[in-house]
Amino acid sequence: MSDTIKIGIAGLGTVGAGLIKIIQKNSKILTARAGKSIEIIAVSALSKSKDRGVDLSAYEWENDPVNLAKRDDIDVFVELIGGEDGHAKQATEAAIKHGKHVVTANKAMLAMYGQELAISAESNNVNLRFEAAVAGGIPVIKALTESLAGNNITRIMGVMNGTCNYILTRMEDTGLPYEEIFEEANQLGFLEADPNLDVGGIDAAHKLVLLSSIAYGTQVDFEGAVLEGIGRISIEDIRAASEMGYRIKLLGVSTMNGLGLSQTMRPCLVPASSPLAQLDGGTNMIIIEGDSVGQIVLRGAGAGAGPTASAVIADILDIARGFNIPVFGQPAKTLKKVSPINTTAENSFYIRLNLKDVAGILAKVSAALANAGISIDRIRQEGHETDAAPVIIVTHPTERDLLNKAIAEIEATSAAIDPPVVLRIETV
Repeated sequence: MSDTIKIGIAGLGTVGAGLIKIIQKNSKILTARAGKSIEIIAVSALSKSKDRGVDLSAYEWENDPVNLAKRDDIDVFVELIGGEDGHAKQATEAAIKHGKHVVTANKAMLAMYGQELAISAESNNVNLRFEAAVAGGIPVIKALTESLAGNNITRIMGVMNGTCNYILTRMEDTGLPYEEIFEEANQLGFLEADPNLDVGGIDAAHKLVLLSSIAYGTQVDFEGAVLEGIGRISIEDIRAASEMGYRIKLLGVSTMNGLGLSQTMRPCLVPASSPLAQLDGGTNMIIIEGDSVGQIVLRGAGAGAGPTASAVIADILDIARGFNIPVFGQPAKTLKKVSPINTTAENSFYIRLNLKDVAGILAKVSAALANAGISIDRIRQEGHETDAAPVIIVTHPTERDLLNKAIAEIEATSAAIDPPVVLRIETV
């Protein structure tokens, strides 16, 4: 076996440039740990002349990432282009077909095409590694596929998008509304080119479905995930949650039972004393619960050049060491296709309603909840100077389907001026 592992890097953005810096700066450490040297042979990106703050003069340039993926002189193709299809998918497929190992940070591509890419990689006896695709520098993929492989995983939960966590944290700290903090995050460059990928929960859901596949031995199912972004969270919700001893987080939760797989990415209330509630700014946290190990908490930087490039280089080192396991922890052909379900677990819920300020309206709301078999834990009517009467209700534990029935009845009575804000209160 060669004493050098040769790589090609497609995509020279923040992570690609960060990866090159690590390889250039830590070459001796990497060689000692991998048992062979890591050599960059060629790179590819949209612009050759752009200054990326890193010396590229020693590497060959390929304008087309697909050509880079096919080169005979590389062992590992590193895909850092991004996007669920297009050049990223074409180059990844070409690399696998030509017998190259692939390391990627592309959660969107894997969330949509993970099953077919995994089957292709395993059929061609090459690695497809993606530690950097989920939670940046947190080694959660390795934890699930290796360290926790002997466990029956019962639940995965986490804050998986730093931008949303930043926005919610800043709203609480400053008392400013969502729209102002959203613009602040945009000015700081925290948002994707399509902001809905962040604030709509899509980016975080991509990550959640990849973790679910590994945890439960199921085929990746992004379409089956239930998504709700943070755009309707108001400063009133932030304050009310705080007064009740909670904080609001965009929370991914997945569980599986005999009925199917539940994967939700929604804003939730979590106890202020919990580890998730203490999470500020752009940090990510993943909580994994297993039948033997109990609860494991992984916390760290969920994005950025250094943390994400660190995860990429870890995958390259594993390949250099000859480490080879199935893409999702077990052979892709054995992954089960399961039905998506909404969770059947009972939770308490926070409901914020803007009701018409007329006699008997609150009684209609209470009746709708009672008709669905839902009891009220607490209710609070806020002071107001308009025709809209803000009301906050916290329910006793109930199933989401029953609550949806009650909300539909409330909306049918025209009691609410706008759609209610409904947030699950999650136990941690």
